[in-house]
Amino acid sequence: MRYDYETHTIADIAPLGAAEYGDSPALGMVGGDEVGYRELELHSRRAATRLASLGVGKGDRVAILSESRPEWGIASLGIARAGAVAVPLLTDFPPSQVLEILAHSGAKAVFASARQSGKLKGASAEVVAIEELAPMDAELDRRASDVELPLVSPDDLAAIVYTSGTTGMPKGVMLTHRNYIADALACRAIIVLDPKDTLLSILPMAHAYEYTIGFLIPMMSGASVRYLDRPPSASALMPALASVRPTIVLSVPLVIEKTYRQAVKPALEHMAAYRARFLRPLLERLAGAKLYKSFGGRLRFFGVGGAPLDPEVERFLRAVKWPYAIGYGLTETAPIIAASAVGKTRPSAAGPALPGADIRLADMRPSDDDGSVLVGEIQVRGPMVGLGYYKDSRRTQESFTSDGYFRTGDLGYRDGRGYVYIRGRSKTMILGASGENIYPEEVEAVLASSPHVAEALVYGGSEGLTALIHLKPEAIAEALAKVKAGVDQAERVIVDMLESIKKDANRRLATFSRICKVEHQRDSFEKTPTQKIKRFLYPISRDAKPNA
Repeated sequence: MRYDYETHTIADIAPLGAAEYGDSPALGMVGGDEVGYRELELHSRRAATRLASLGVGKGDRVAILSESRPEWGIASLGIARAGAVAVPLLTDFPPSQVLEILAHSGAKAVFASARQSGKLKGASAEVVAIEELAPMDAELDRRASDVELPLVSPDDLAAIVYTSGTTGMPKGVMLTHRNYIADALACRAIIVLDPKDTLLSILPMAHAYEYTIGFLIPMMSGASVRYLDRPPSASALMPALASVRPTIVLSVPLVIEKTYRQAVKPALEHMAAYRARFLRPLLERLAGAKLYKSFGGRLRFFGVGGAPLDPEVERFLRAVKWPYAIGYGLTETAPIIAASAVGKTRPSAAGPALPGADIRLADMRPSDDDGSVLVGEIQVRGPMVGLGYYKDSRRTQESFTSDGYFRTGDLGYRDGRGYVYIRGRSKTMILGASGENIYPEEVEAVLASSPHVAEALVYGGSEGLTALIHLKPEAIAEALAKVKAGVDQAERVIVDMLESIKKDANRRLATFSRICKVEHQRDSFEKTPTQKIKRFLYPISRDAKPNA
């Protein structure tokens, strides 16, 4: 089916899919029943009819609060067919935030799963059990077929997506049907799906990355999607991969980084032969082949987005020819604006701009690494760029330039082949005492390369750069065992470990971005669903003195 963002909307996906793909499988749980394309059309029409019976009209807001499952997609398509506006809610949101978002959006109804419904006590919106959307009911389907649904246009608002970002209170990003369909079509530059493809979904559907690439594109292409009913830990993910044998998986870097660090790297380093440098490429290729088999043996596209990929892990993926692709974007851009296809990735690069994404770099200035690279704010204009922020005209106005480009707030540069590289957030950039631009994400990446560091966060202050470091529990236990220290001596051992980590990192950092102070972060940092640290919860300062 050929889609066009000038004429098609999300409301068209279910009826077009039913006509084109019939009873082919569309959605299902891992190891569970499947919903075919014809059923998807019936269920989504029934969902739209149910909303109409509750008084939901065109432009009214309807929330979805549920774990990823087939009914999530049915609810989404039903909302679109009713001419309403979806308000996808992350299951990570606490009850107070859920109620606040429902009130801010003015949602008339909410599709909620049994597991999440407890968060809705006190909500004024009508609650509909999402589990009711999939069972077949001939009478309901007959009545639904008699209801006339509203006309939906590409420029109608499709969703208000409240982001759980790194900088504070969620904001409602307004995305139209045109934005979503345009981005889905632009992504064909990096991946084209067909009815033979099966996607294993492991990310929240409330996230724009998973919704556009992991739901809309498969449903526009006749592919099938299988959902995992629990977080993608190794014990849950590996059996699912063996069962589904997916051709497509979308992931945040953390999933593949954990797999590499916990399974692949230790296995390689325990081999005596791996100490011989000339044997390493062969042994890594063998490890890569074993990893590929554990992913089901059919994988042709492993999409990575949401955060930077660790350079060591990317080096391994490139060495073993892992079919990975990298993407960059924001919720505000529905979401991908730059990406590299499988086999065309470049180390640490996001990739070239997608078709239709007019990317420019503004306020260029020399990078402080060696001054040879100019970095600037990434700004973008195109059909995938959303309208701004719901009920927030001031923030919307600040986010766009006078000539219509969206300010991403990300800093980056472009190489001679047009590949975009991300340096960090302009809002997190630290200004050194002599005017140097210090990107904390880059310092954090150096710290995270230590085998003892689970995660790190860097901020600036009057004393210079400070690093909060969360150590791996096994690293602490190993250090205590080596020096035969008891619990009462643990603090001293931890302090020594932190100082050693700091010393090692500073050897690899430019003078102006060296760490002056290290502190132990006892618990894991609070993170967004895409595993980015919520920086606003920690003591971040914008200025720092360089370490002499």
